[in-house]
Amino acid sequence: MKSDIEIASHAKLEPITNIAKKLGISDTDIEQYGKYKAKLSEDVLRDIEKNDDGKLVLVTAINPTPAGEGKTTTSVGLAQALWKKGKKAVLAIREPSLGPCFGIKGGAAGGGYSQVVPMEELNLHFTGDLHAITSANNLLAAMLDNHIQQGNALKIDERQIVWKRTMDMNDRVLRNIVVGMGAKADGFVREDHFVITAASEIMAVLCLANDMEDLKERLSRIIVAYNYAGDPVTAKDLNAVGAMAALMKDAIKPNLIQTLEHTPALVHGGPFANIAHGCNSVRATKAALKLGDIAVTEAGFGADLGAEKFFDIKCRMANLNPDCVVLVATVRALKYNGGVSKKDLSVESVDAVRLGLANLKKHIENLKKYGVPIIVTLNKFSTDTEAELKVVRDLCKEMKVSFTLSEVWEKGGEGGLCLADEVIFHLEHDESHFKSLYGKESSIREKIDTIAKEIYGAARVSYSKAAERQINKMVDLGLGNMPVCIAKTQYSLSDDEKALGAPKGFTLNVREVYPSTGAGFIVALTGSVMTMPGLPKIPSAEAIDVDKNGKITGLF
Repeated sequence: MKSDIEIASHAKLEPITNIAKKLGISDTDIEQYGKYKAKLSEDVLRDIEKNDDGKLVLVTAINPTPAGEGKTTTSVGLAQALWKKGKKAVLAIREPSLGPCFGIKGGAAGGGYSQVVPMEELNLHFTGDLHAITSANNLLAAMLDNHIQQGNALKIDERQIVWKRTMDMNDRVLRNIVVGMGAKADGFVREDHFVITAASEIMAVLCLANDMEDLKERLSRIIVAYNYAGDPVTAKDLNAVGAMAALMKDAIKPNLIQTLEHTPALVHGGPFANIAHGCNSVRATKAALKLGDIAVTEAGFGADLGAEKFFDIKCRMANLNPDCVVLVATVRALKYNGGVSKKDLSVESVDAVRLGLANLKKHIENLKKYGVPIIVTLNKFSTDTEAELKVVRDLCKEMKVSFTLSEVWEKGGEGGLCLADEVIFHLEHDESHFKSLYGKESSIREKIDTIAKEIYGAARVSYSKAAERQINKMVDLGLGNMPVCIAKTQYSLSDDEKALGAPKGFTLNVREVYPSTGAGFIVALTGSVMTMPGLPKIPSAEAIDVDKNGKITGLF
């Protein structure tokens, strides 16, 4: 069986100009990065605003397990299958972070015969977007420290600096550091911190901005510190906005590449869903809606994280109205949730599948609260038995949601034709009644409590004393009307990664709450989740190499 990278390396790619033509875009309306990558120009983004919107399909999943679920693979395969059915589908997904590529998760190009390509370039430096975001973030950090060094006219309280540096790599030793060591000219000695680029507020700003004007407005609102009077100090106060925007002038443009079957794919922005809002850029999604009949997008990790944030943050801010949601699962993942060890997942166990269905059932219940038609699709493995599949099919029938099998990893678009048929049917015959989970007027605590109880299944929420103080301060500053982005482990509906299935009656522990005023949401950190991940005992980087001809191996 060929690996993902072997399949991708043997693919025959179309020139990116040909992919653009499928969308009615001329050579002069894209900015090429070699033969197979391009950015959409500002001219074409303005021109397509007059087009009618297509339909919006979200792909999400149950909670991730070591067995894998294949959410990105399904997104890619569905887009390919829709083209085979004569639909002009445009894929809109996120860019990978280098951290997971060299850590444990791997890349984010999909898998098997449902990948976006060029895979190696996408998973490494791509078009430089994440580098631009990192640079803009760290420029602001440098200007903040320089302002203090040069006399501190804004009277910034060095004990209340909240802006953190960033890098696009898992590096746990940078979570908490001391800066300013050395001579007087080297700055003030203080504690500092790093977050991974995918969790930075600049990433969220890029992904939620509608255009350059909106980007600059959002950058200007970023709170970097508080002064001695307790008032916020912003990027605008530091006169940093123009330079930051200049670093991001190309990064704000969506990237165009292709799938293995030459389906157009807009790949732009890369926030994680466990510690950020987990959706590709608003610009790319809106462009996909204007350029195609159907836009297929995804939200990171399980529906408790990515889908909730897609609905309650992205759709709310961008005025998006999703028409259908595809919920991805595998029999193997359900068996893992049912207590089967990873090494035994290929052995039939109907009872374990039945136990693991609790996780799938909870996600279906959650998605129903948003009023969007639901399709459950199982990524089929050769080891799945008919008895195991029947258990899942019966649950979906009982819960009155559509069910279909998917074989897009093995067969590409051909393996997603049944899923495409279901999607088309719902788009043409089933009306969406999309609504958010909570209202803008709800308090910060009410929003957190609503997500914790309605989506996660918690019985109560516990706030640390620090979190209580932080919430009170945000209310005093008039920031309480923003939506909430909860940072939580992706492996469980709770904040305990070992609690599989559908835990109930637990307490969600909120340890820190802070405003991301540029992004326009409030972040709540729960449990032990970290905004700067670490590498595992054996990182994926150990298996990656490049030969004398420049061919990369081991990336997957």
